[in-house]
Amino acid sequence: GRGRDRGAAAISPARRHRFSAFDVLRVPVVRRNPSARGGRAPADASETRRFAPGPPRRLALQTLETPETVRGAMPQNAPAPNVAVPSAAKPSEGASESFIPGLDAAASAKEKTSSDVAALIDAIDDDDRSKAKARTIVSVASGALAVSHGGDPSQSAGVHAAFKKRHETSAALIPRLASKWPRPKWHQPWKLYRVISGHMGWVRSVHVDPSNEWFVTGSADRTIKVWDLASGQLRLTLTGHIEQVTGLAVSDRHPYMFSCGLDKQVKCWDLEYNKVIRHYHGHLSGVYALALHPELDVLMTGGRDSACRVWDMRTKVQAMCLSGHDNTVGCIVSQRTNPQVMTGSYDSTVKLWDLAAGKCATTLTHHKKGVRALALHPREFSFLSASADNIKKFGMSSEGGGGAAFKHNMLTKQRTIVNALAVSEDDVVVSGGDDGSLWFWDYNSGHCFQQSQAKVQPGSMESEAGVFAATFDKTGTRLITVEADKTIKMWKQDEDASEETHPNLPFVPPKDMRRF
Repeated sequence: GRGRDRGAAAISPARRHRFSAFDVLRVPVVRRNPSARGGRAPADASETRRFAPGPPRRLALQTLETPETVRGAMPQNAPAPNVAVPSAAKPSEGASESFIPGLDAAASAKEKTSSDVAALIDAIDDDDRSKAKARTIVSVASGALAVSHGGDPSQSAGVHAAFKKRHETSAALIPRLASKWPRPKWHQPWKLYRVISGHMGWVRSVHVDPSNEWFVTGSADRTIKVWDLASGQLRLTLTGHIEQVTGLAVSDRHPYMFSCGLDKQVKCWDLEYNKVIRHYHGHLSGVYALALHPELDVLMTGGRDSACRVWDMRTKVQAMCLSGHDNTVGCIVSQRTNPQVMTGSYDSTVKLWDLAAGKCATTLTHHKKGVRALALHPREFSFLSASADNIKKFGMSSEGGGGAAFKHNMLTKQRTIVNALAVSEDDVVVSGGDDGSLWFWDYNSGHCFQQSQAKVQPGSMESEAGVFAATFDKTGTRLITVEADKTIKMWKQDEDASEETHPNLPFVPPKDMRRF
């Protein structure tokens, strides 16, 4: 068997017992193809059975460890005579086939105890089959979609490619429309024209008389001062509170003024005698907010006891206690129709109350920080709520005791604690921050058209720049802000300004609004 081109069939049966198993596995035995080059035919049927090439086994795949061999692995149950040898096992075209004697026994033994390589090959085959099946399903679905829309099924592959390229989002396949966000109208810029000094502490609250002749301010120096609106001169100073005066309200149907403070007291002042005529007892801690009902003789107050208390103005009796907040009630507004009372709390919620039933109708949980300011629009049935995260607009409905639906946020974040909020009839919104910033907004679009930072009073620290409250007068042409530097600042519109000489801040419509 060691001669040149001598096949295994030339070895006589007498000499076969001389070869050990090691010699058989070590020495490659090559068998000629009788039909290819005219070699001799097998001697008998036993010789044919002994040296006929068997089906390819995994042992051969393990012997030829190449990527082409692994990818071209054939199924285990393939028929033996018609199976082609992998390309890696064929050295060249027309070359003789190679095999190892005893391959069948070794392969059968190998099948009984499969190795890790065989398991890996099976896993690769299963993965390829599953991927091919998934591609087939997607192609069939794309073709069906194209046919259902009157297209060509042959274009399904292109549709699938485009679908896969756009990160498989349905929104990417739908054409985007142009932004329909309302453009803000031009507003005259506001300028500071008067600074009033007189208080000895932080000025915490302000309210304008319904006759538009004077306004009142409450301060941390425990006094209430009455100022002339036209000249800014001090008219009167009222004392009676023993702590900061945090809320003021002047009735437009009675000659009364109401005040509240951190001393847990709520007082009713008779403006004809300038004296306190009623006290409303019941709060367990400091009172932060106060509001009057526009038609009923009731008064709403809220504070650190997390409750909004409704008082009968004449009898001084607590009519009801609107409880439900988990933290301080920081602001209260009231209107004629349902919801008649709205409260904002430091627990980051806004509650709308059904005053007839005495219970909460709707709870708005859109804010992430405490709500410190609320403002009703004088004409529209909507309101604004201000928090450290953003200023939000809500539209109201009077069904079911009162409800509200979120409209949109203001387009720019003030990035400070917003303590003051006011809206004029000209759709101008002003918000005052804890850092002394005063921003002016367009109500319809939510665009900030002016940003200002008032300077502190001489002798004050820079950290005392903070706006605590703001309000427009009855005409909407003058703005009053009260601040932490113990001053009262008055603002008005610049009448000489025009859109060409004083353009507003550039308007950029929101890009994250998806309109399809």
